Amino acid sequence: MAAKIDPAQVRRVAQLARLELSEAEIAQFSVQLSAIVEYIEKLNELDTEHVEPLAHCLPICNVFREDAVQPSLSNEQALANAPDAGDGYFKVPKILEDNSGA
Repeated sequence: MAAKIDPAQVRRVAQLARLELSEAEIAQFSVQLSAIVEYIEKLNELDTEHVEPLAHCLPICNVFREDAVQPSLSNEQALANAPDAGDGYFKVPKILEDNSGA
């Protein structure tokens, strides 16, 4: 039999997530989460002993390349369309105030 998610558990998770839920929402989520747990328990009944674990359902493998220096933009080319540049860097507006603590 599936473990039932009771309203107290839903309230606790909502509190941890800083969510304000109405009593109707708590009741609804309790039913929905119980159904999810029941479905997972049904999946746990399957015999998966001879099933190979997968990270992806498609036969995909990583493609690695040699880490080699390649031609790139010069500093002047990179800054050519910058709205504001100086001393070889992009200049951006200040977004933090002095008293921000950052």
